[in-house]
Amino acid sequence: MDSHMTSMTFARRSAADQTDAAARAPIDRKVDDKAMLRAAAELTRDLHAPNPAVYWVDFLTSAVVGYVALAVATLWVSPWAILAGAVAALALYRAGSFIHEITHMKPSAVPGFRLGWNLLFGVPMMVPSFMYEGVHTIHHTRTRYGTVEDPEYLPLALMKPWTLPLFVLTALLAPVALVLRYAVVVPLSLVIPRLRTWLVERASSLAINPAFRRRAPEGELRTRWLWLEAATSVWAIALVALVAGGVIPLRAFAIFLGIYAVSTLLNQIRTLVAHLWENDGEAMSVTAQYLDSVNVPPPSYLPFLWAPVGLRYHALHHLVPSVPYHALGEAHRRLVAALGTESPYHDANHPGLAPLVARLVRSTTGGR
Repeated sequence: MDSHMTSMTFARRSAADQTDAAARAPIDRKVDDKAMLRAAAELTRDLHAPNPAVYWVDFLTSAVVGYVALAVATLWVSPWAILAGAVAALALYRAGSFIHEITHMKPSAVPGFRLGWNLLFGVPMMVPSFMYEGVHTIHHTRTRYGTVEDPEYLPLALMKPWTLPLFVLTALLAPVALVLRYAVVVPLSLVIPRLRTWLVERASSLAINPAFRRRAPEGELRTRWLWLEAATSVWAIALVALVAGGVIPLRAFAIFLGIYAVSTLLNQIRTLVAHLWENDGEAMSVTAQYLDSVNVPPPSYLPFLWAPVGLRYHALHHLVPSVPYHALGEAHRRLVAALGTESPYHDANHPGLAPLVARLVRSTTGGR
């Protein structure tokens, strides 16, 4: 839903504070570094083909580990259940992150993967792929990135300090919001047209921009949307009924929601540092978009956990969005070797999570 899944409006800092933030990290939003863009295109020309075996093995392993650990955490009363819950949250987070790959990948590139992902994860976890398909690609549109039309952008660095913890903590409500969406709101929207309009526009996108309004789907996406939404709604209603009837213990359901909330919280923390969030609505060049985005390459290895499935190379992804996640590491190595220290390519590479959060906090407080 909105704001993954958030719908509040964040307060801006004063114009003076915004000016201070811009002065600390100036970005030329109009001019492209053609040498960098040319190198990115030429050096990754042979890296665009997804490897189906990598996709299936990685996703299936993550899903199986996640579900087994989830079962252990919900059914086993033991201190080890806490460890199982942590493993479940991390594995399910990784499995869910493949929705990002699905939005960029032609279905024929990895046959059956989108269907398999939806059957094994999207529907059971109530995040079918239509909630990202047709939405995320807007974020990559050259003229919309960082503007009010971008569903995945908020100028967080230019907002009040309290917006950051609020932005992160609202992710804890996502699992409950998803259950309500599919078990309650979807059936009601079938008989209340205005509710259906609201549902499509405001609660059908994995977005963080509360001003974003999604258009009604058309063509093949509409058909897929309706089938996936119906399947997810039936599953959510059945899940609630099983809990209400005592078939699934309330304790087990609460643990499931808690583990799921940790997973969505991890994703929101990752989102918090996916960009520098320093653009205030104007259109940006591709180079400026890159510099406003974040890579956290090796030797930092913790991003394997908090920025999985290639998301540690988020800035590079904005340069070459069609390169599959498993090839981004090689693409990064080639560009680092080919581009001198004067290239802006190196300016989007950051050492880790903590420095990025600290930078964002400093921006919201005017550097104080």
